[in-house]
Amino acid sequence: MSTNPPVSGVSRGEPVDADDSAIHDAGQRRAILIAVCIALMAVIASVTGLNVAQPELAVEFDASQSTVLWFINLYTISLAALLLPLGALGDRIGRKPVLLVGLTVFGAANVAAGLANSSEMMLASRFASGVGAAMIMPVTLAVITSTFPEEERAKGIGVWTGVAGGGGILGMYLSALLVDVATWRWLFMLPIALVLVAVAMIVRSVPNSREHTEHRFDTIGSATSVLAVLGLIFALHEGPVHGWTEPATMIGLVGGILAAVAFVVWELRQTAPLLDVRLFSERGLASGSVTLLVVFGVQAGIFVVLFPFLQAVLGWSALRATLAMMPMALLMMLASGLAPKVASRVGARATTAAGIFLAGAGLAFMAGLVSVEGGYLAVLPGMLSMGIGMGLSMTPSTEAITSSLPRERQGVASALNDVTREFGTALGIALLGAILSAGYRSAIDDRLDGVPDDVADTAREGIANAVAAADGAGPQAGALVRVAQESFVDGWQNAMWAGAAVMAVLFVYILARGPQDARKPADAVTEAHR
Repeated sequence: MSTNPPVSGVSRGEPVDADDSAIHDAGQRRAILIAVCIALMAVIASVTGLNVAQPELAVEFDASQSTVLWFINLYTISLAALLLPLGALGDRIGRKPVLLVGLTVFGAANVAAGLANSSEMMLASRFASGVGAAMIMPVTLAVITSTFPEEERAKGIGVWTGVAGGGGILGMYLSALLVDVATWRWLFMLPIALVLVAVAMIVRSVPNSREHTEHRFDTIGSATSVLAVLGLIFALHEGPVHGWTEPATMIGLVGGILAAVAFVVWELRQTAPLLDVRLFSERGLASGSVTLLVVFGVQAGIFVVLFPFLQAVLGWSALRATLAMMPMALLMMLASGLAPKVASRVGARATTAAGIFLAGAGLAFMAGLVSVEGGYLAVLPGMLSMGIGMGLSMTPSTEAITSSLPRERQGVASALNDVTREFGTALGIALLGAILSAGYRSAIDDRLDGVPDDVADTAREGIANAVAAADGAGPQAGALVRVAQESFVDGWQNAMWAGAAVMAVLFVYILARGPQDARKPADAVTEAHR
């Protein structure tokens, strides 16, 4: 990466050459880091916040479960689809103005969502929120990687990674608290408040930087990337809910694959592509992307499993269940901040591999120790191991991706990092959720002897349905709840072992093809692949 000394006397707020934009004042770097992490927290909190208010939203808007899921998923889909082109736009026209515009759009959309009086208004607001978030998320990381000097960059990435990884749980807890003490409309006050603070700090502290190029913006590459991500993420969201053979799911899947192929073919023919796909032959970019895909997939899948366990098996409230996740989130954030120090001593590959090993061990702990009787303490050791492991593996993986592209292309590098996370999240929910559901149905089928057919059919749909149907089971109500809990634990174990197996494969891959500790400068790597 470029290490040219900065030019003194650069005024804040004016575009500066990406090669000369390193900030050497520790106080300003700290202000920049706080500002972009607050903006990132607003985006991350909005991904998970509405999950805790699904019943209230259904009642308020007289909406079906499918519509409520669209309130949640439309934000994620629009965010993921627009990350690459809007990240590249930030590189082109300036990261600071794109970040401020994104925060403005995002804040206004959250105000509209909080005041929504119809399903249509809520859907439009959530879509607009995703557009604003797609401007914010890649630029926050690009600001760090383009303005921090190389010796401080890993520390900044570590803090950003910790917020990105653990911020969702923290946002969900605060959202659950707001729903419990107020109403669902107050959920949108949290991101609005974060936006206001972030805008004030960014205007004051964050310098502008951008790419200087004579090449045209890759419009066709941008369009095909949007269609590819949109189609694939849509299919991954809809498949587990409505079925993988449903026409809408198949259209999204096939369309996404065709658009992805078109994107690769087009990018290989361009002199100034949106994303030089040949860079995936470089070990850092490839291994970092694969690691984030798997780690975030497993993390998302764990949330799908943990919340029903804490609520339906242990009988906890949403607020208490979210609080139970906090130790994992806090350890993840702490480990993300410590990962650069560990990597400087033992190397990025060893740090990533150690994190993957600990995360895989955590999954194995949870698979082997979980039981209805064991309760929360049976899963806590695995959660703690996973938190540390994910934190250690995410930071060097993120740095491996951002260091594989030149400094002036950090918006694209950051967007690639974010797209990988979103794909991993959708994939993990789809696959681990499907394994859990299949394991539950298989286990409960063997335990429903003597239960009325209509009650048994309801119980097969899921543990929450079984608990609700117990009222109609007469004297067998207690036994039905018990077999549903035990069946859920069986499905849990299947999902955990599957996740542990995936992590074992990733561990071997990183040992063999992990990021090299002595990296070539990013510019040289880029040129070598052009």
